[in-house]
Amino acid sequence: MSVYLDTLRGRDGERAPVWFMRQAGRYLPEYRHIRERHSFWEMVRTPELAAEVTLQPVARLGVDAAILFQDIMSPLPSMGVEVEFAPGPVLAEPVRDAAAVARLRVPPAEEVAPFAAAAVRLAAAASPVPVIGFAGAPLTLAAYLVEGKGSKDFATFRAFLRSEPPVAEALLTKLADVAIAYLASQVAAGASAVQLFDSWAGLLDRESYARHGAPHLRRIVAAVRELGVPVTYMAIGAGHLLGEVATLGSDAVSVDWRTPLRQARRLLPGKVLQGNLDPAAMLAPRDVLLAEAGRVLTDGQGGPHVFNLGHGMFPGTDPDGVAAVVDLVKGFARRPVAPAGATA
Repeated sequence: MSVYLDTLRGRDGERAPVWFMRQAGRYLPEYRHIRERHSFWEMVRTPELAAEVTLQPVARLGVDAAILFQDIMSPLPSMGVEVEFAPGPVLAEPVRDAAAVARLRVPPAEEVAPFAAAAVRLAAAASPVPVIGFAGAPLTLAAYLVEGKGSKDFATFRAFLRSEPPVAEALLTKLADVAIAYLASQVAAGASAVQLFDSWAGLLDRESYARHGAPHLRRIVAAVRELGVPVTYMAIGAGHLLGEVATLGSDAVSVDWRTPLRQARRLLPGKVLQGNLDPAAMLAPRDVLLAEAGRVLTDGQGGPHVFNLGHGMFPGTDPDGVAAVVDLVKGFARRPVAPAGATA
């Protein structure tokens, strides 16, 4: 039995499952030890290394799920896009016109980052907890493709959506096709659930999101759910989009620290909620951290809740503090909602 998968299927259990976005990363000494000997791309593209890193936080922390160690950029080279990390993603040639979009490949499923599926297979065979596969959402990947690198506001991309809507739709359609194939390969390899990361969706207004983001997300979610695994959707700074997010069809929605879980539950009826501890709380003194985590646990009652961060772990996080949060979550007795018609 998996408390994580049971919760994603809608069970409002006596405790919340716990895992952390970027739980495998630079804050762990065992990760840094491997990183000293291998580049980031080498770690991502070597299934044995990626699987080892995926399982490091499971062994150290006792979390309830293992998120695959990859990058949202992993499928792009199979589309013909050259990506380097310096340290964030940098693209040799941004995609900003119809000709550039036309040159992008939609490769056969077996050619979409096959090293990721291989890493899932190795990790799932060795993991005592479910392995989560993931992909970047079309809007977020398109933001990097058009901008050419990371940005605080992605102004070039936002202008592109307005000035070249047919070209934007062609780009987003290709990215959605690749995401479906990529996630399907991870599920076939043993991923028990998947998450869609839409890191930059919150930069858009609701109308732009409804036009350019939601239709492609609905198609991806529907395709993955047909494979029999639950889907979680995550967008950052997207409190103003939750009404639209509610229509995507995902089983769960990851909520960042800006939106209280009780408010999100009203806006996302019937959804499992994930989140939403501020990652910066992990850098606070232990008593402050545990108080903040306890507040999130209390706020998450009233429906199924997966405890997590509102975004990824910061590199300077103390692993012992993370372990203390895991212990707190596992020992926190929730007040599950009684089934309809039940009596006290």
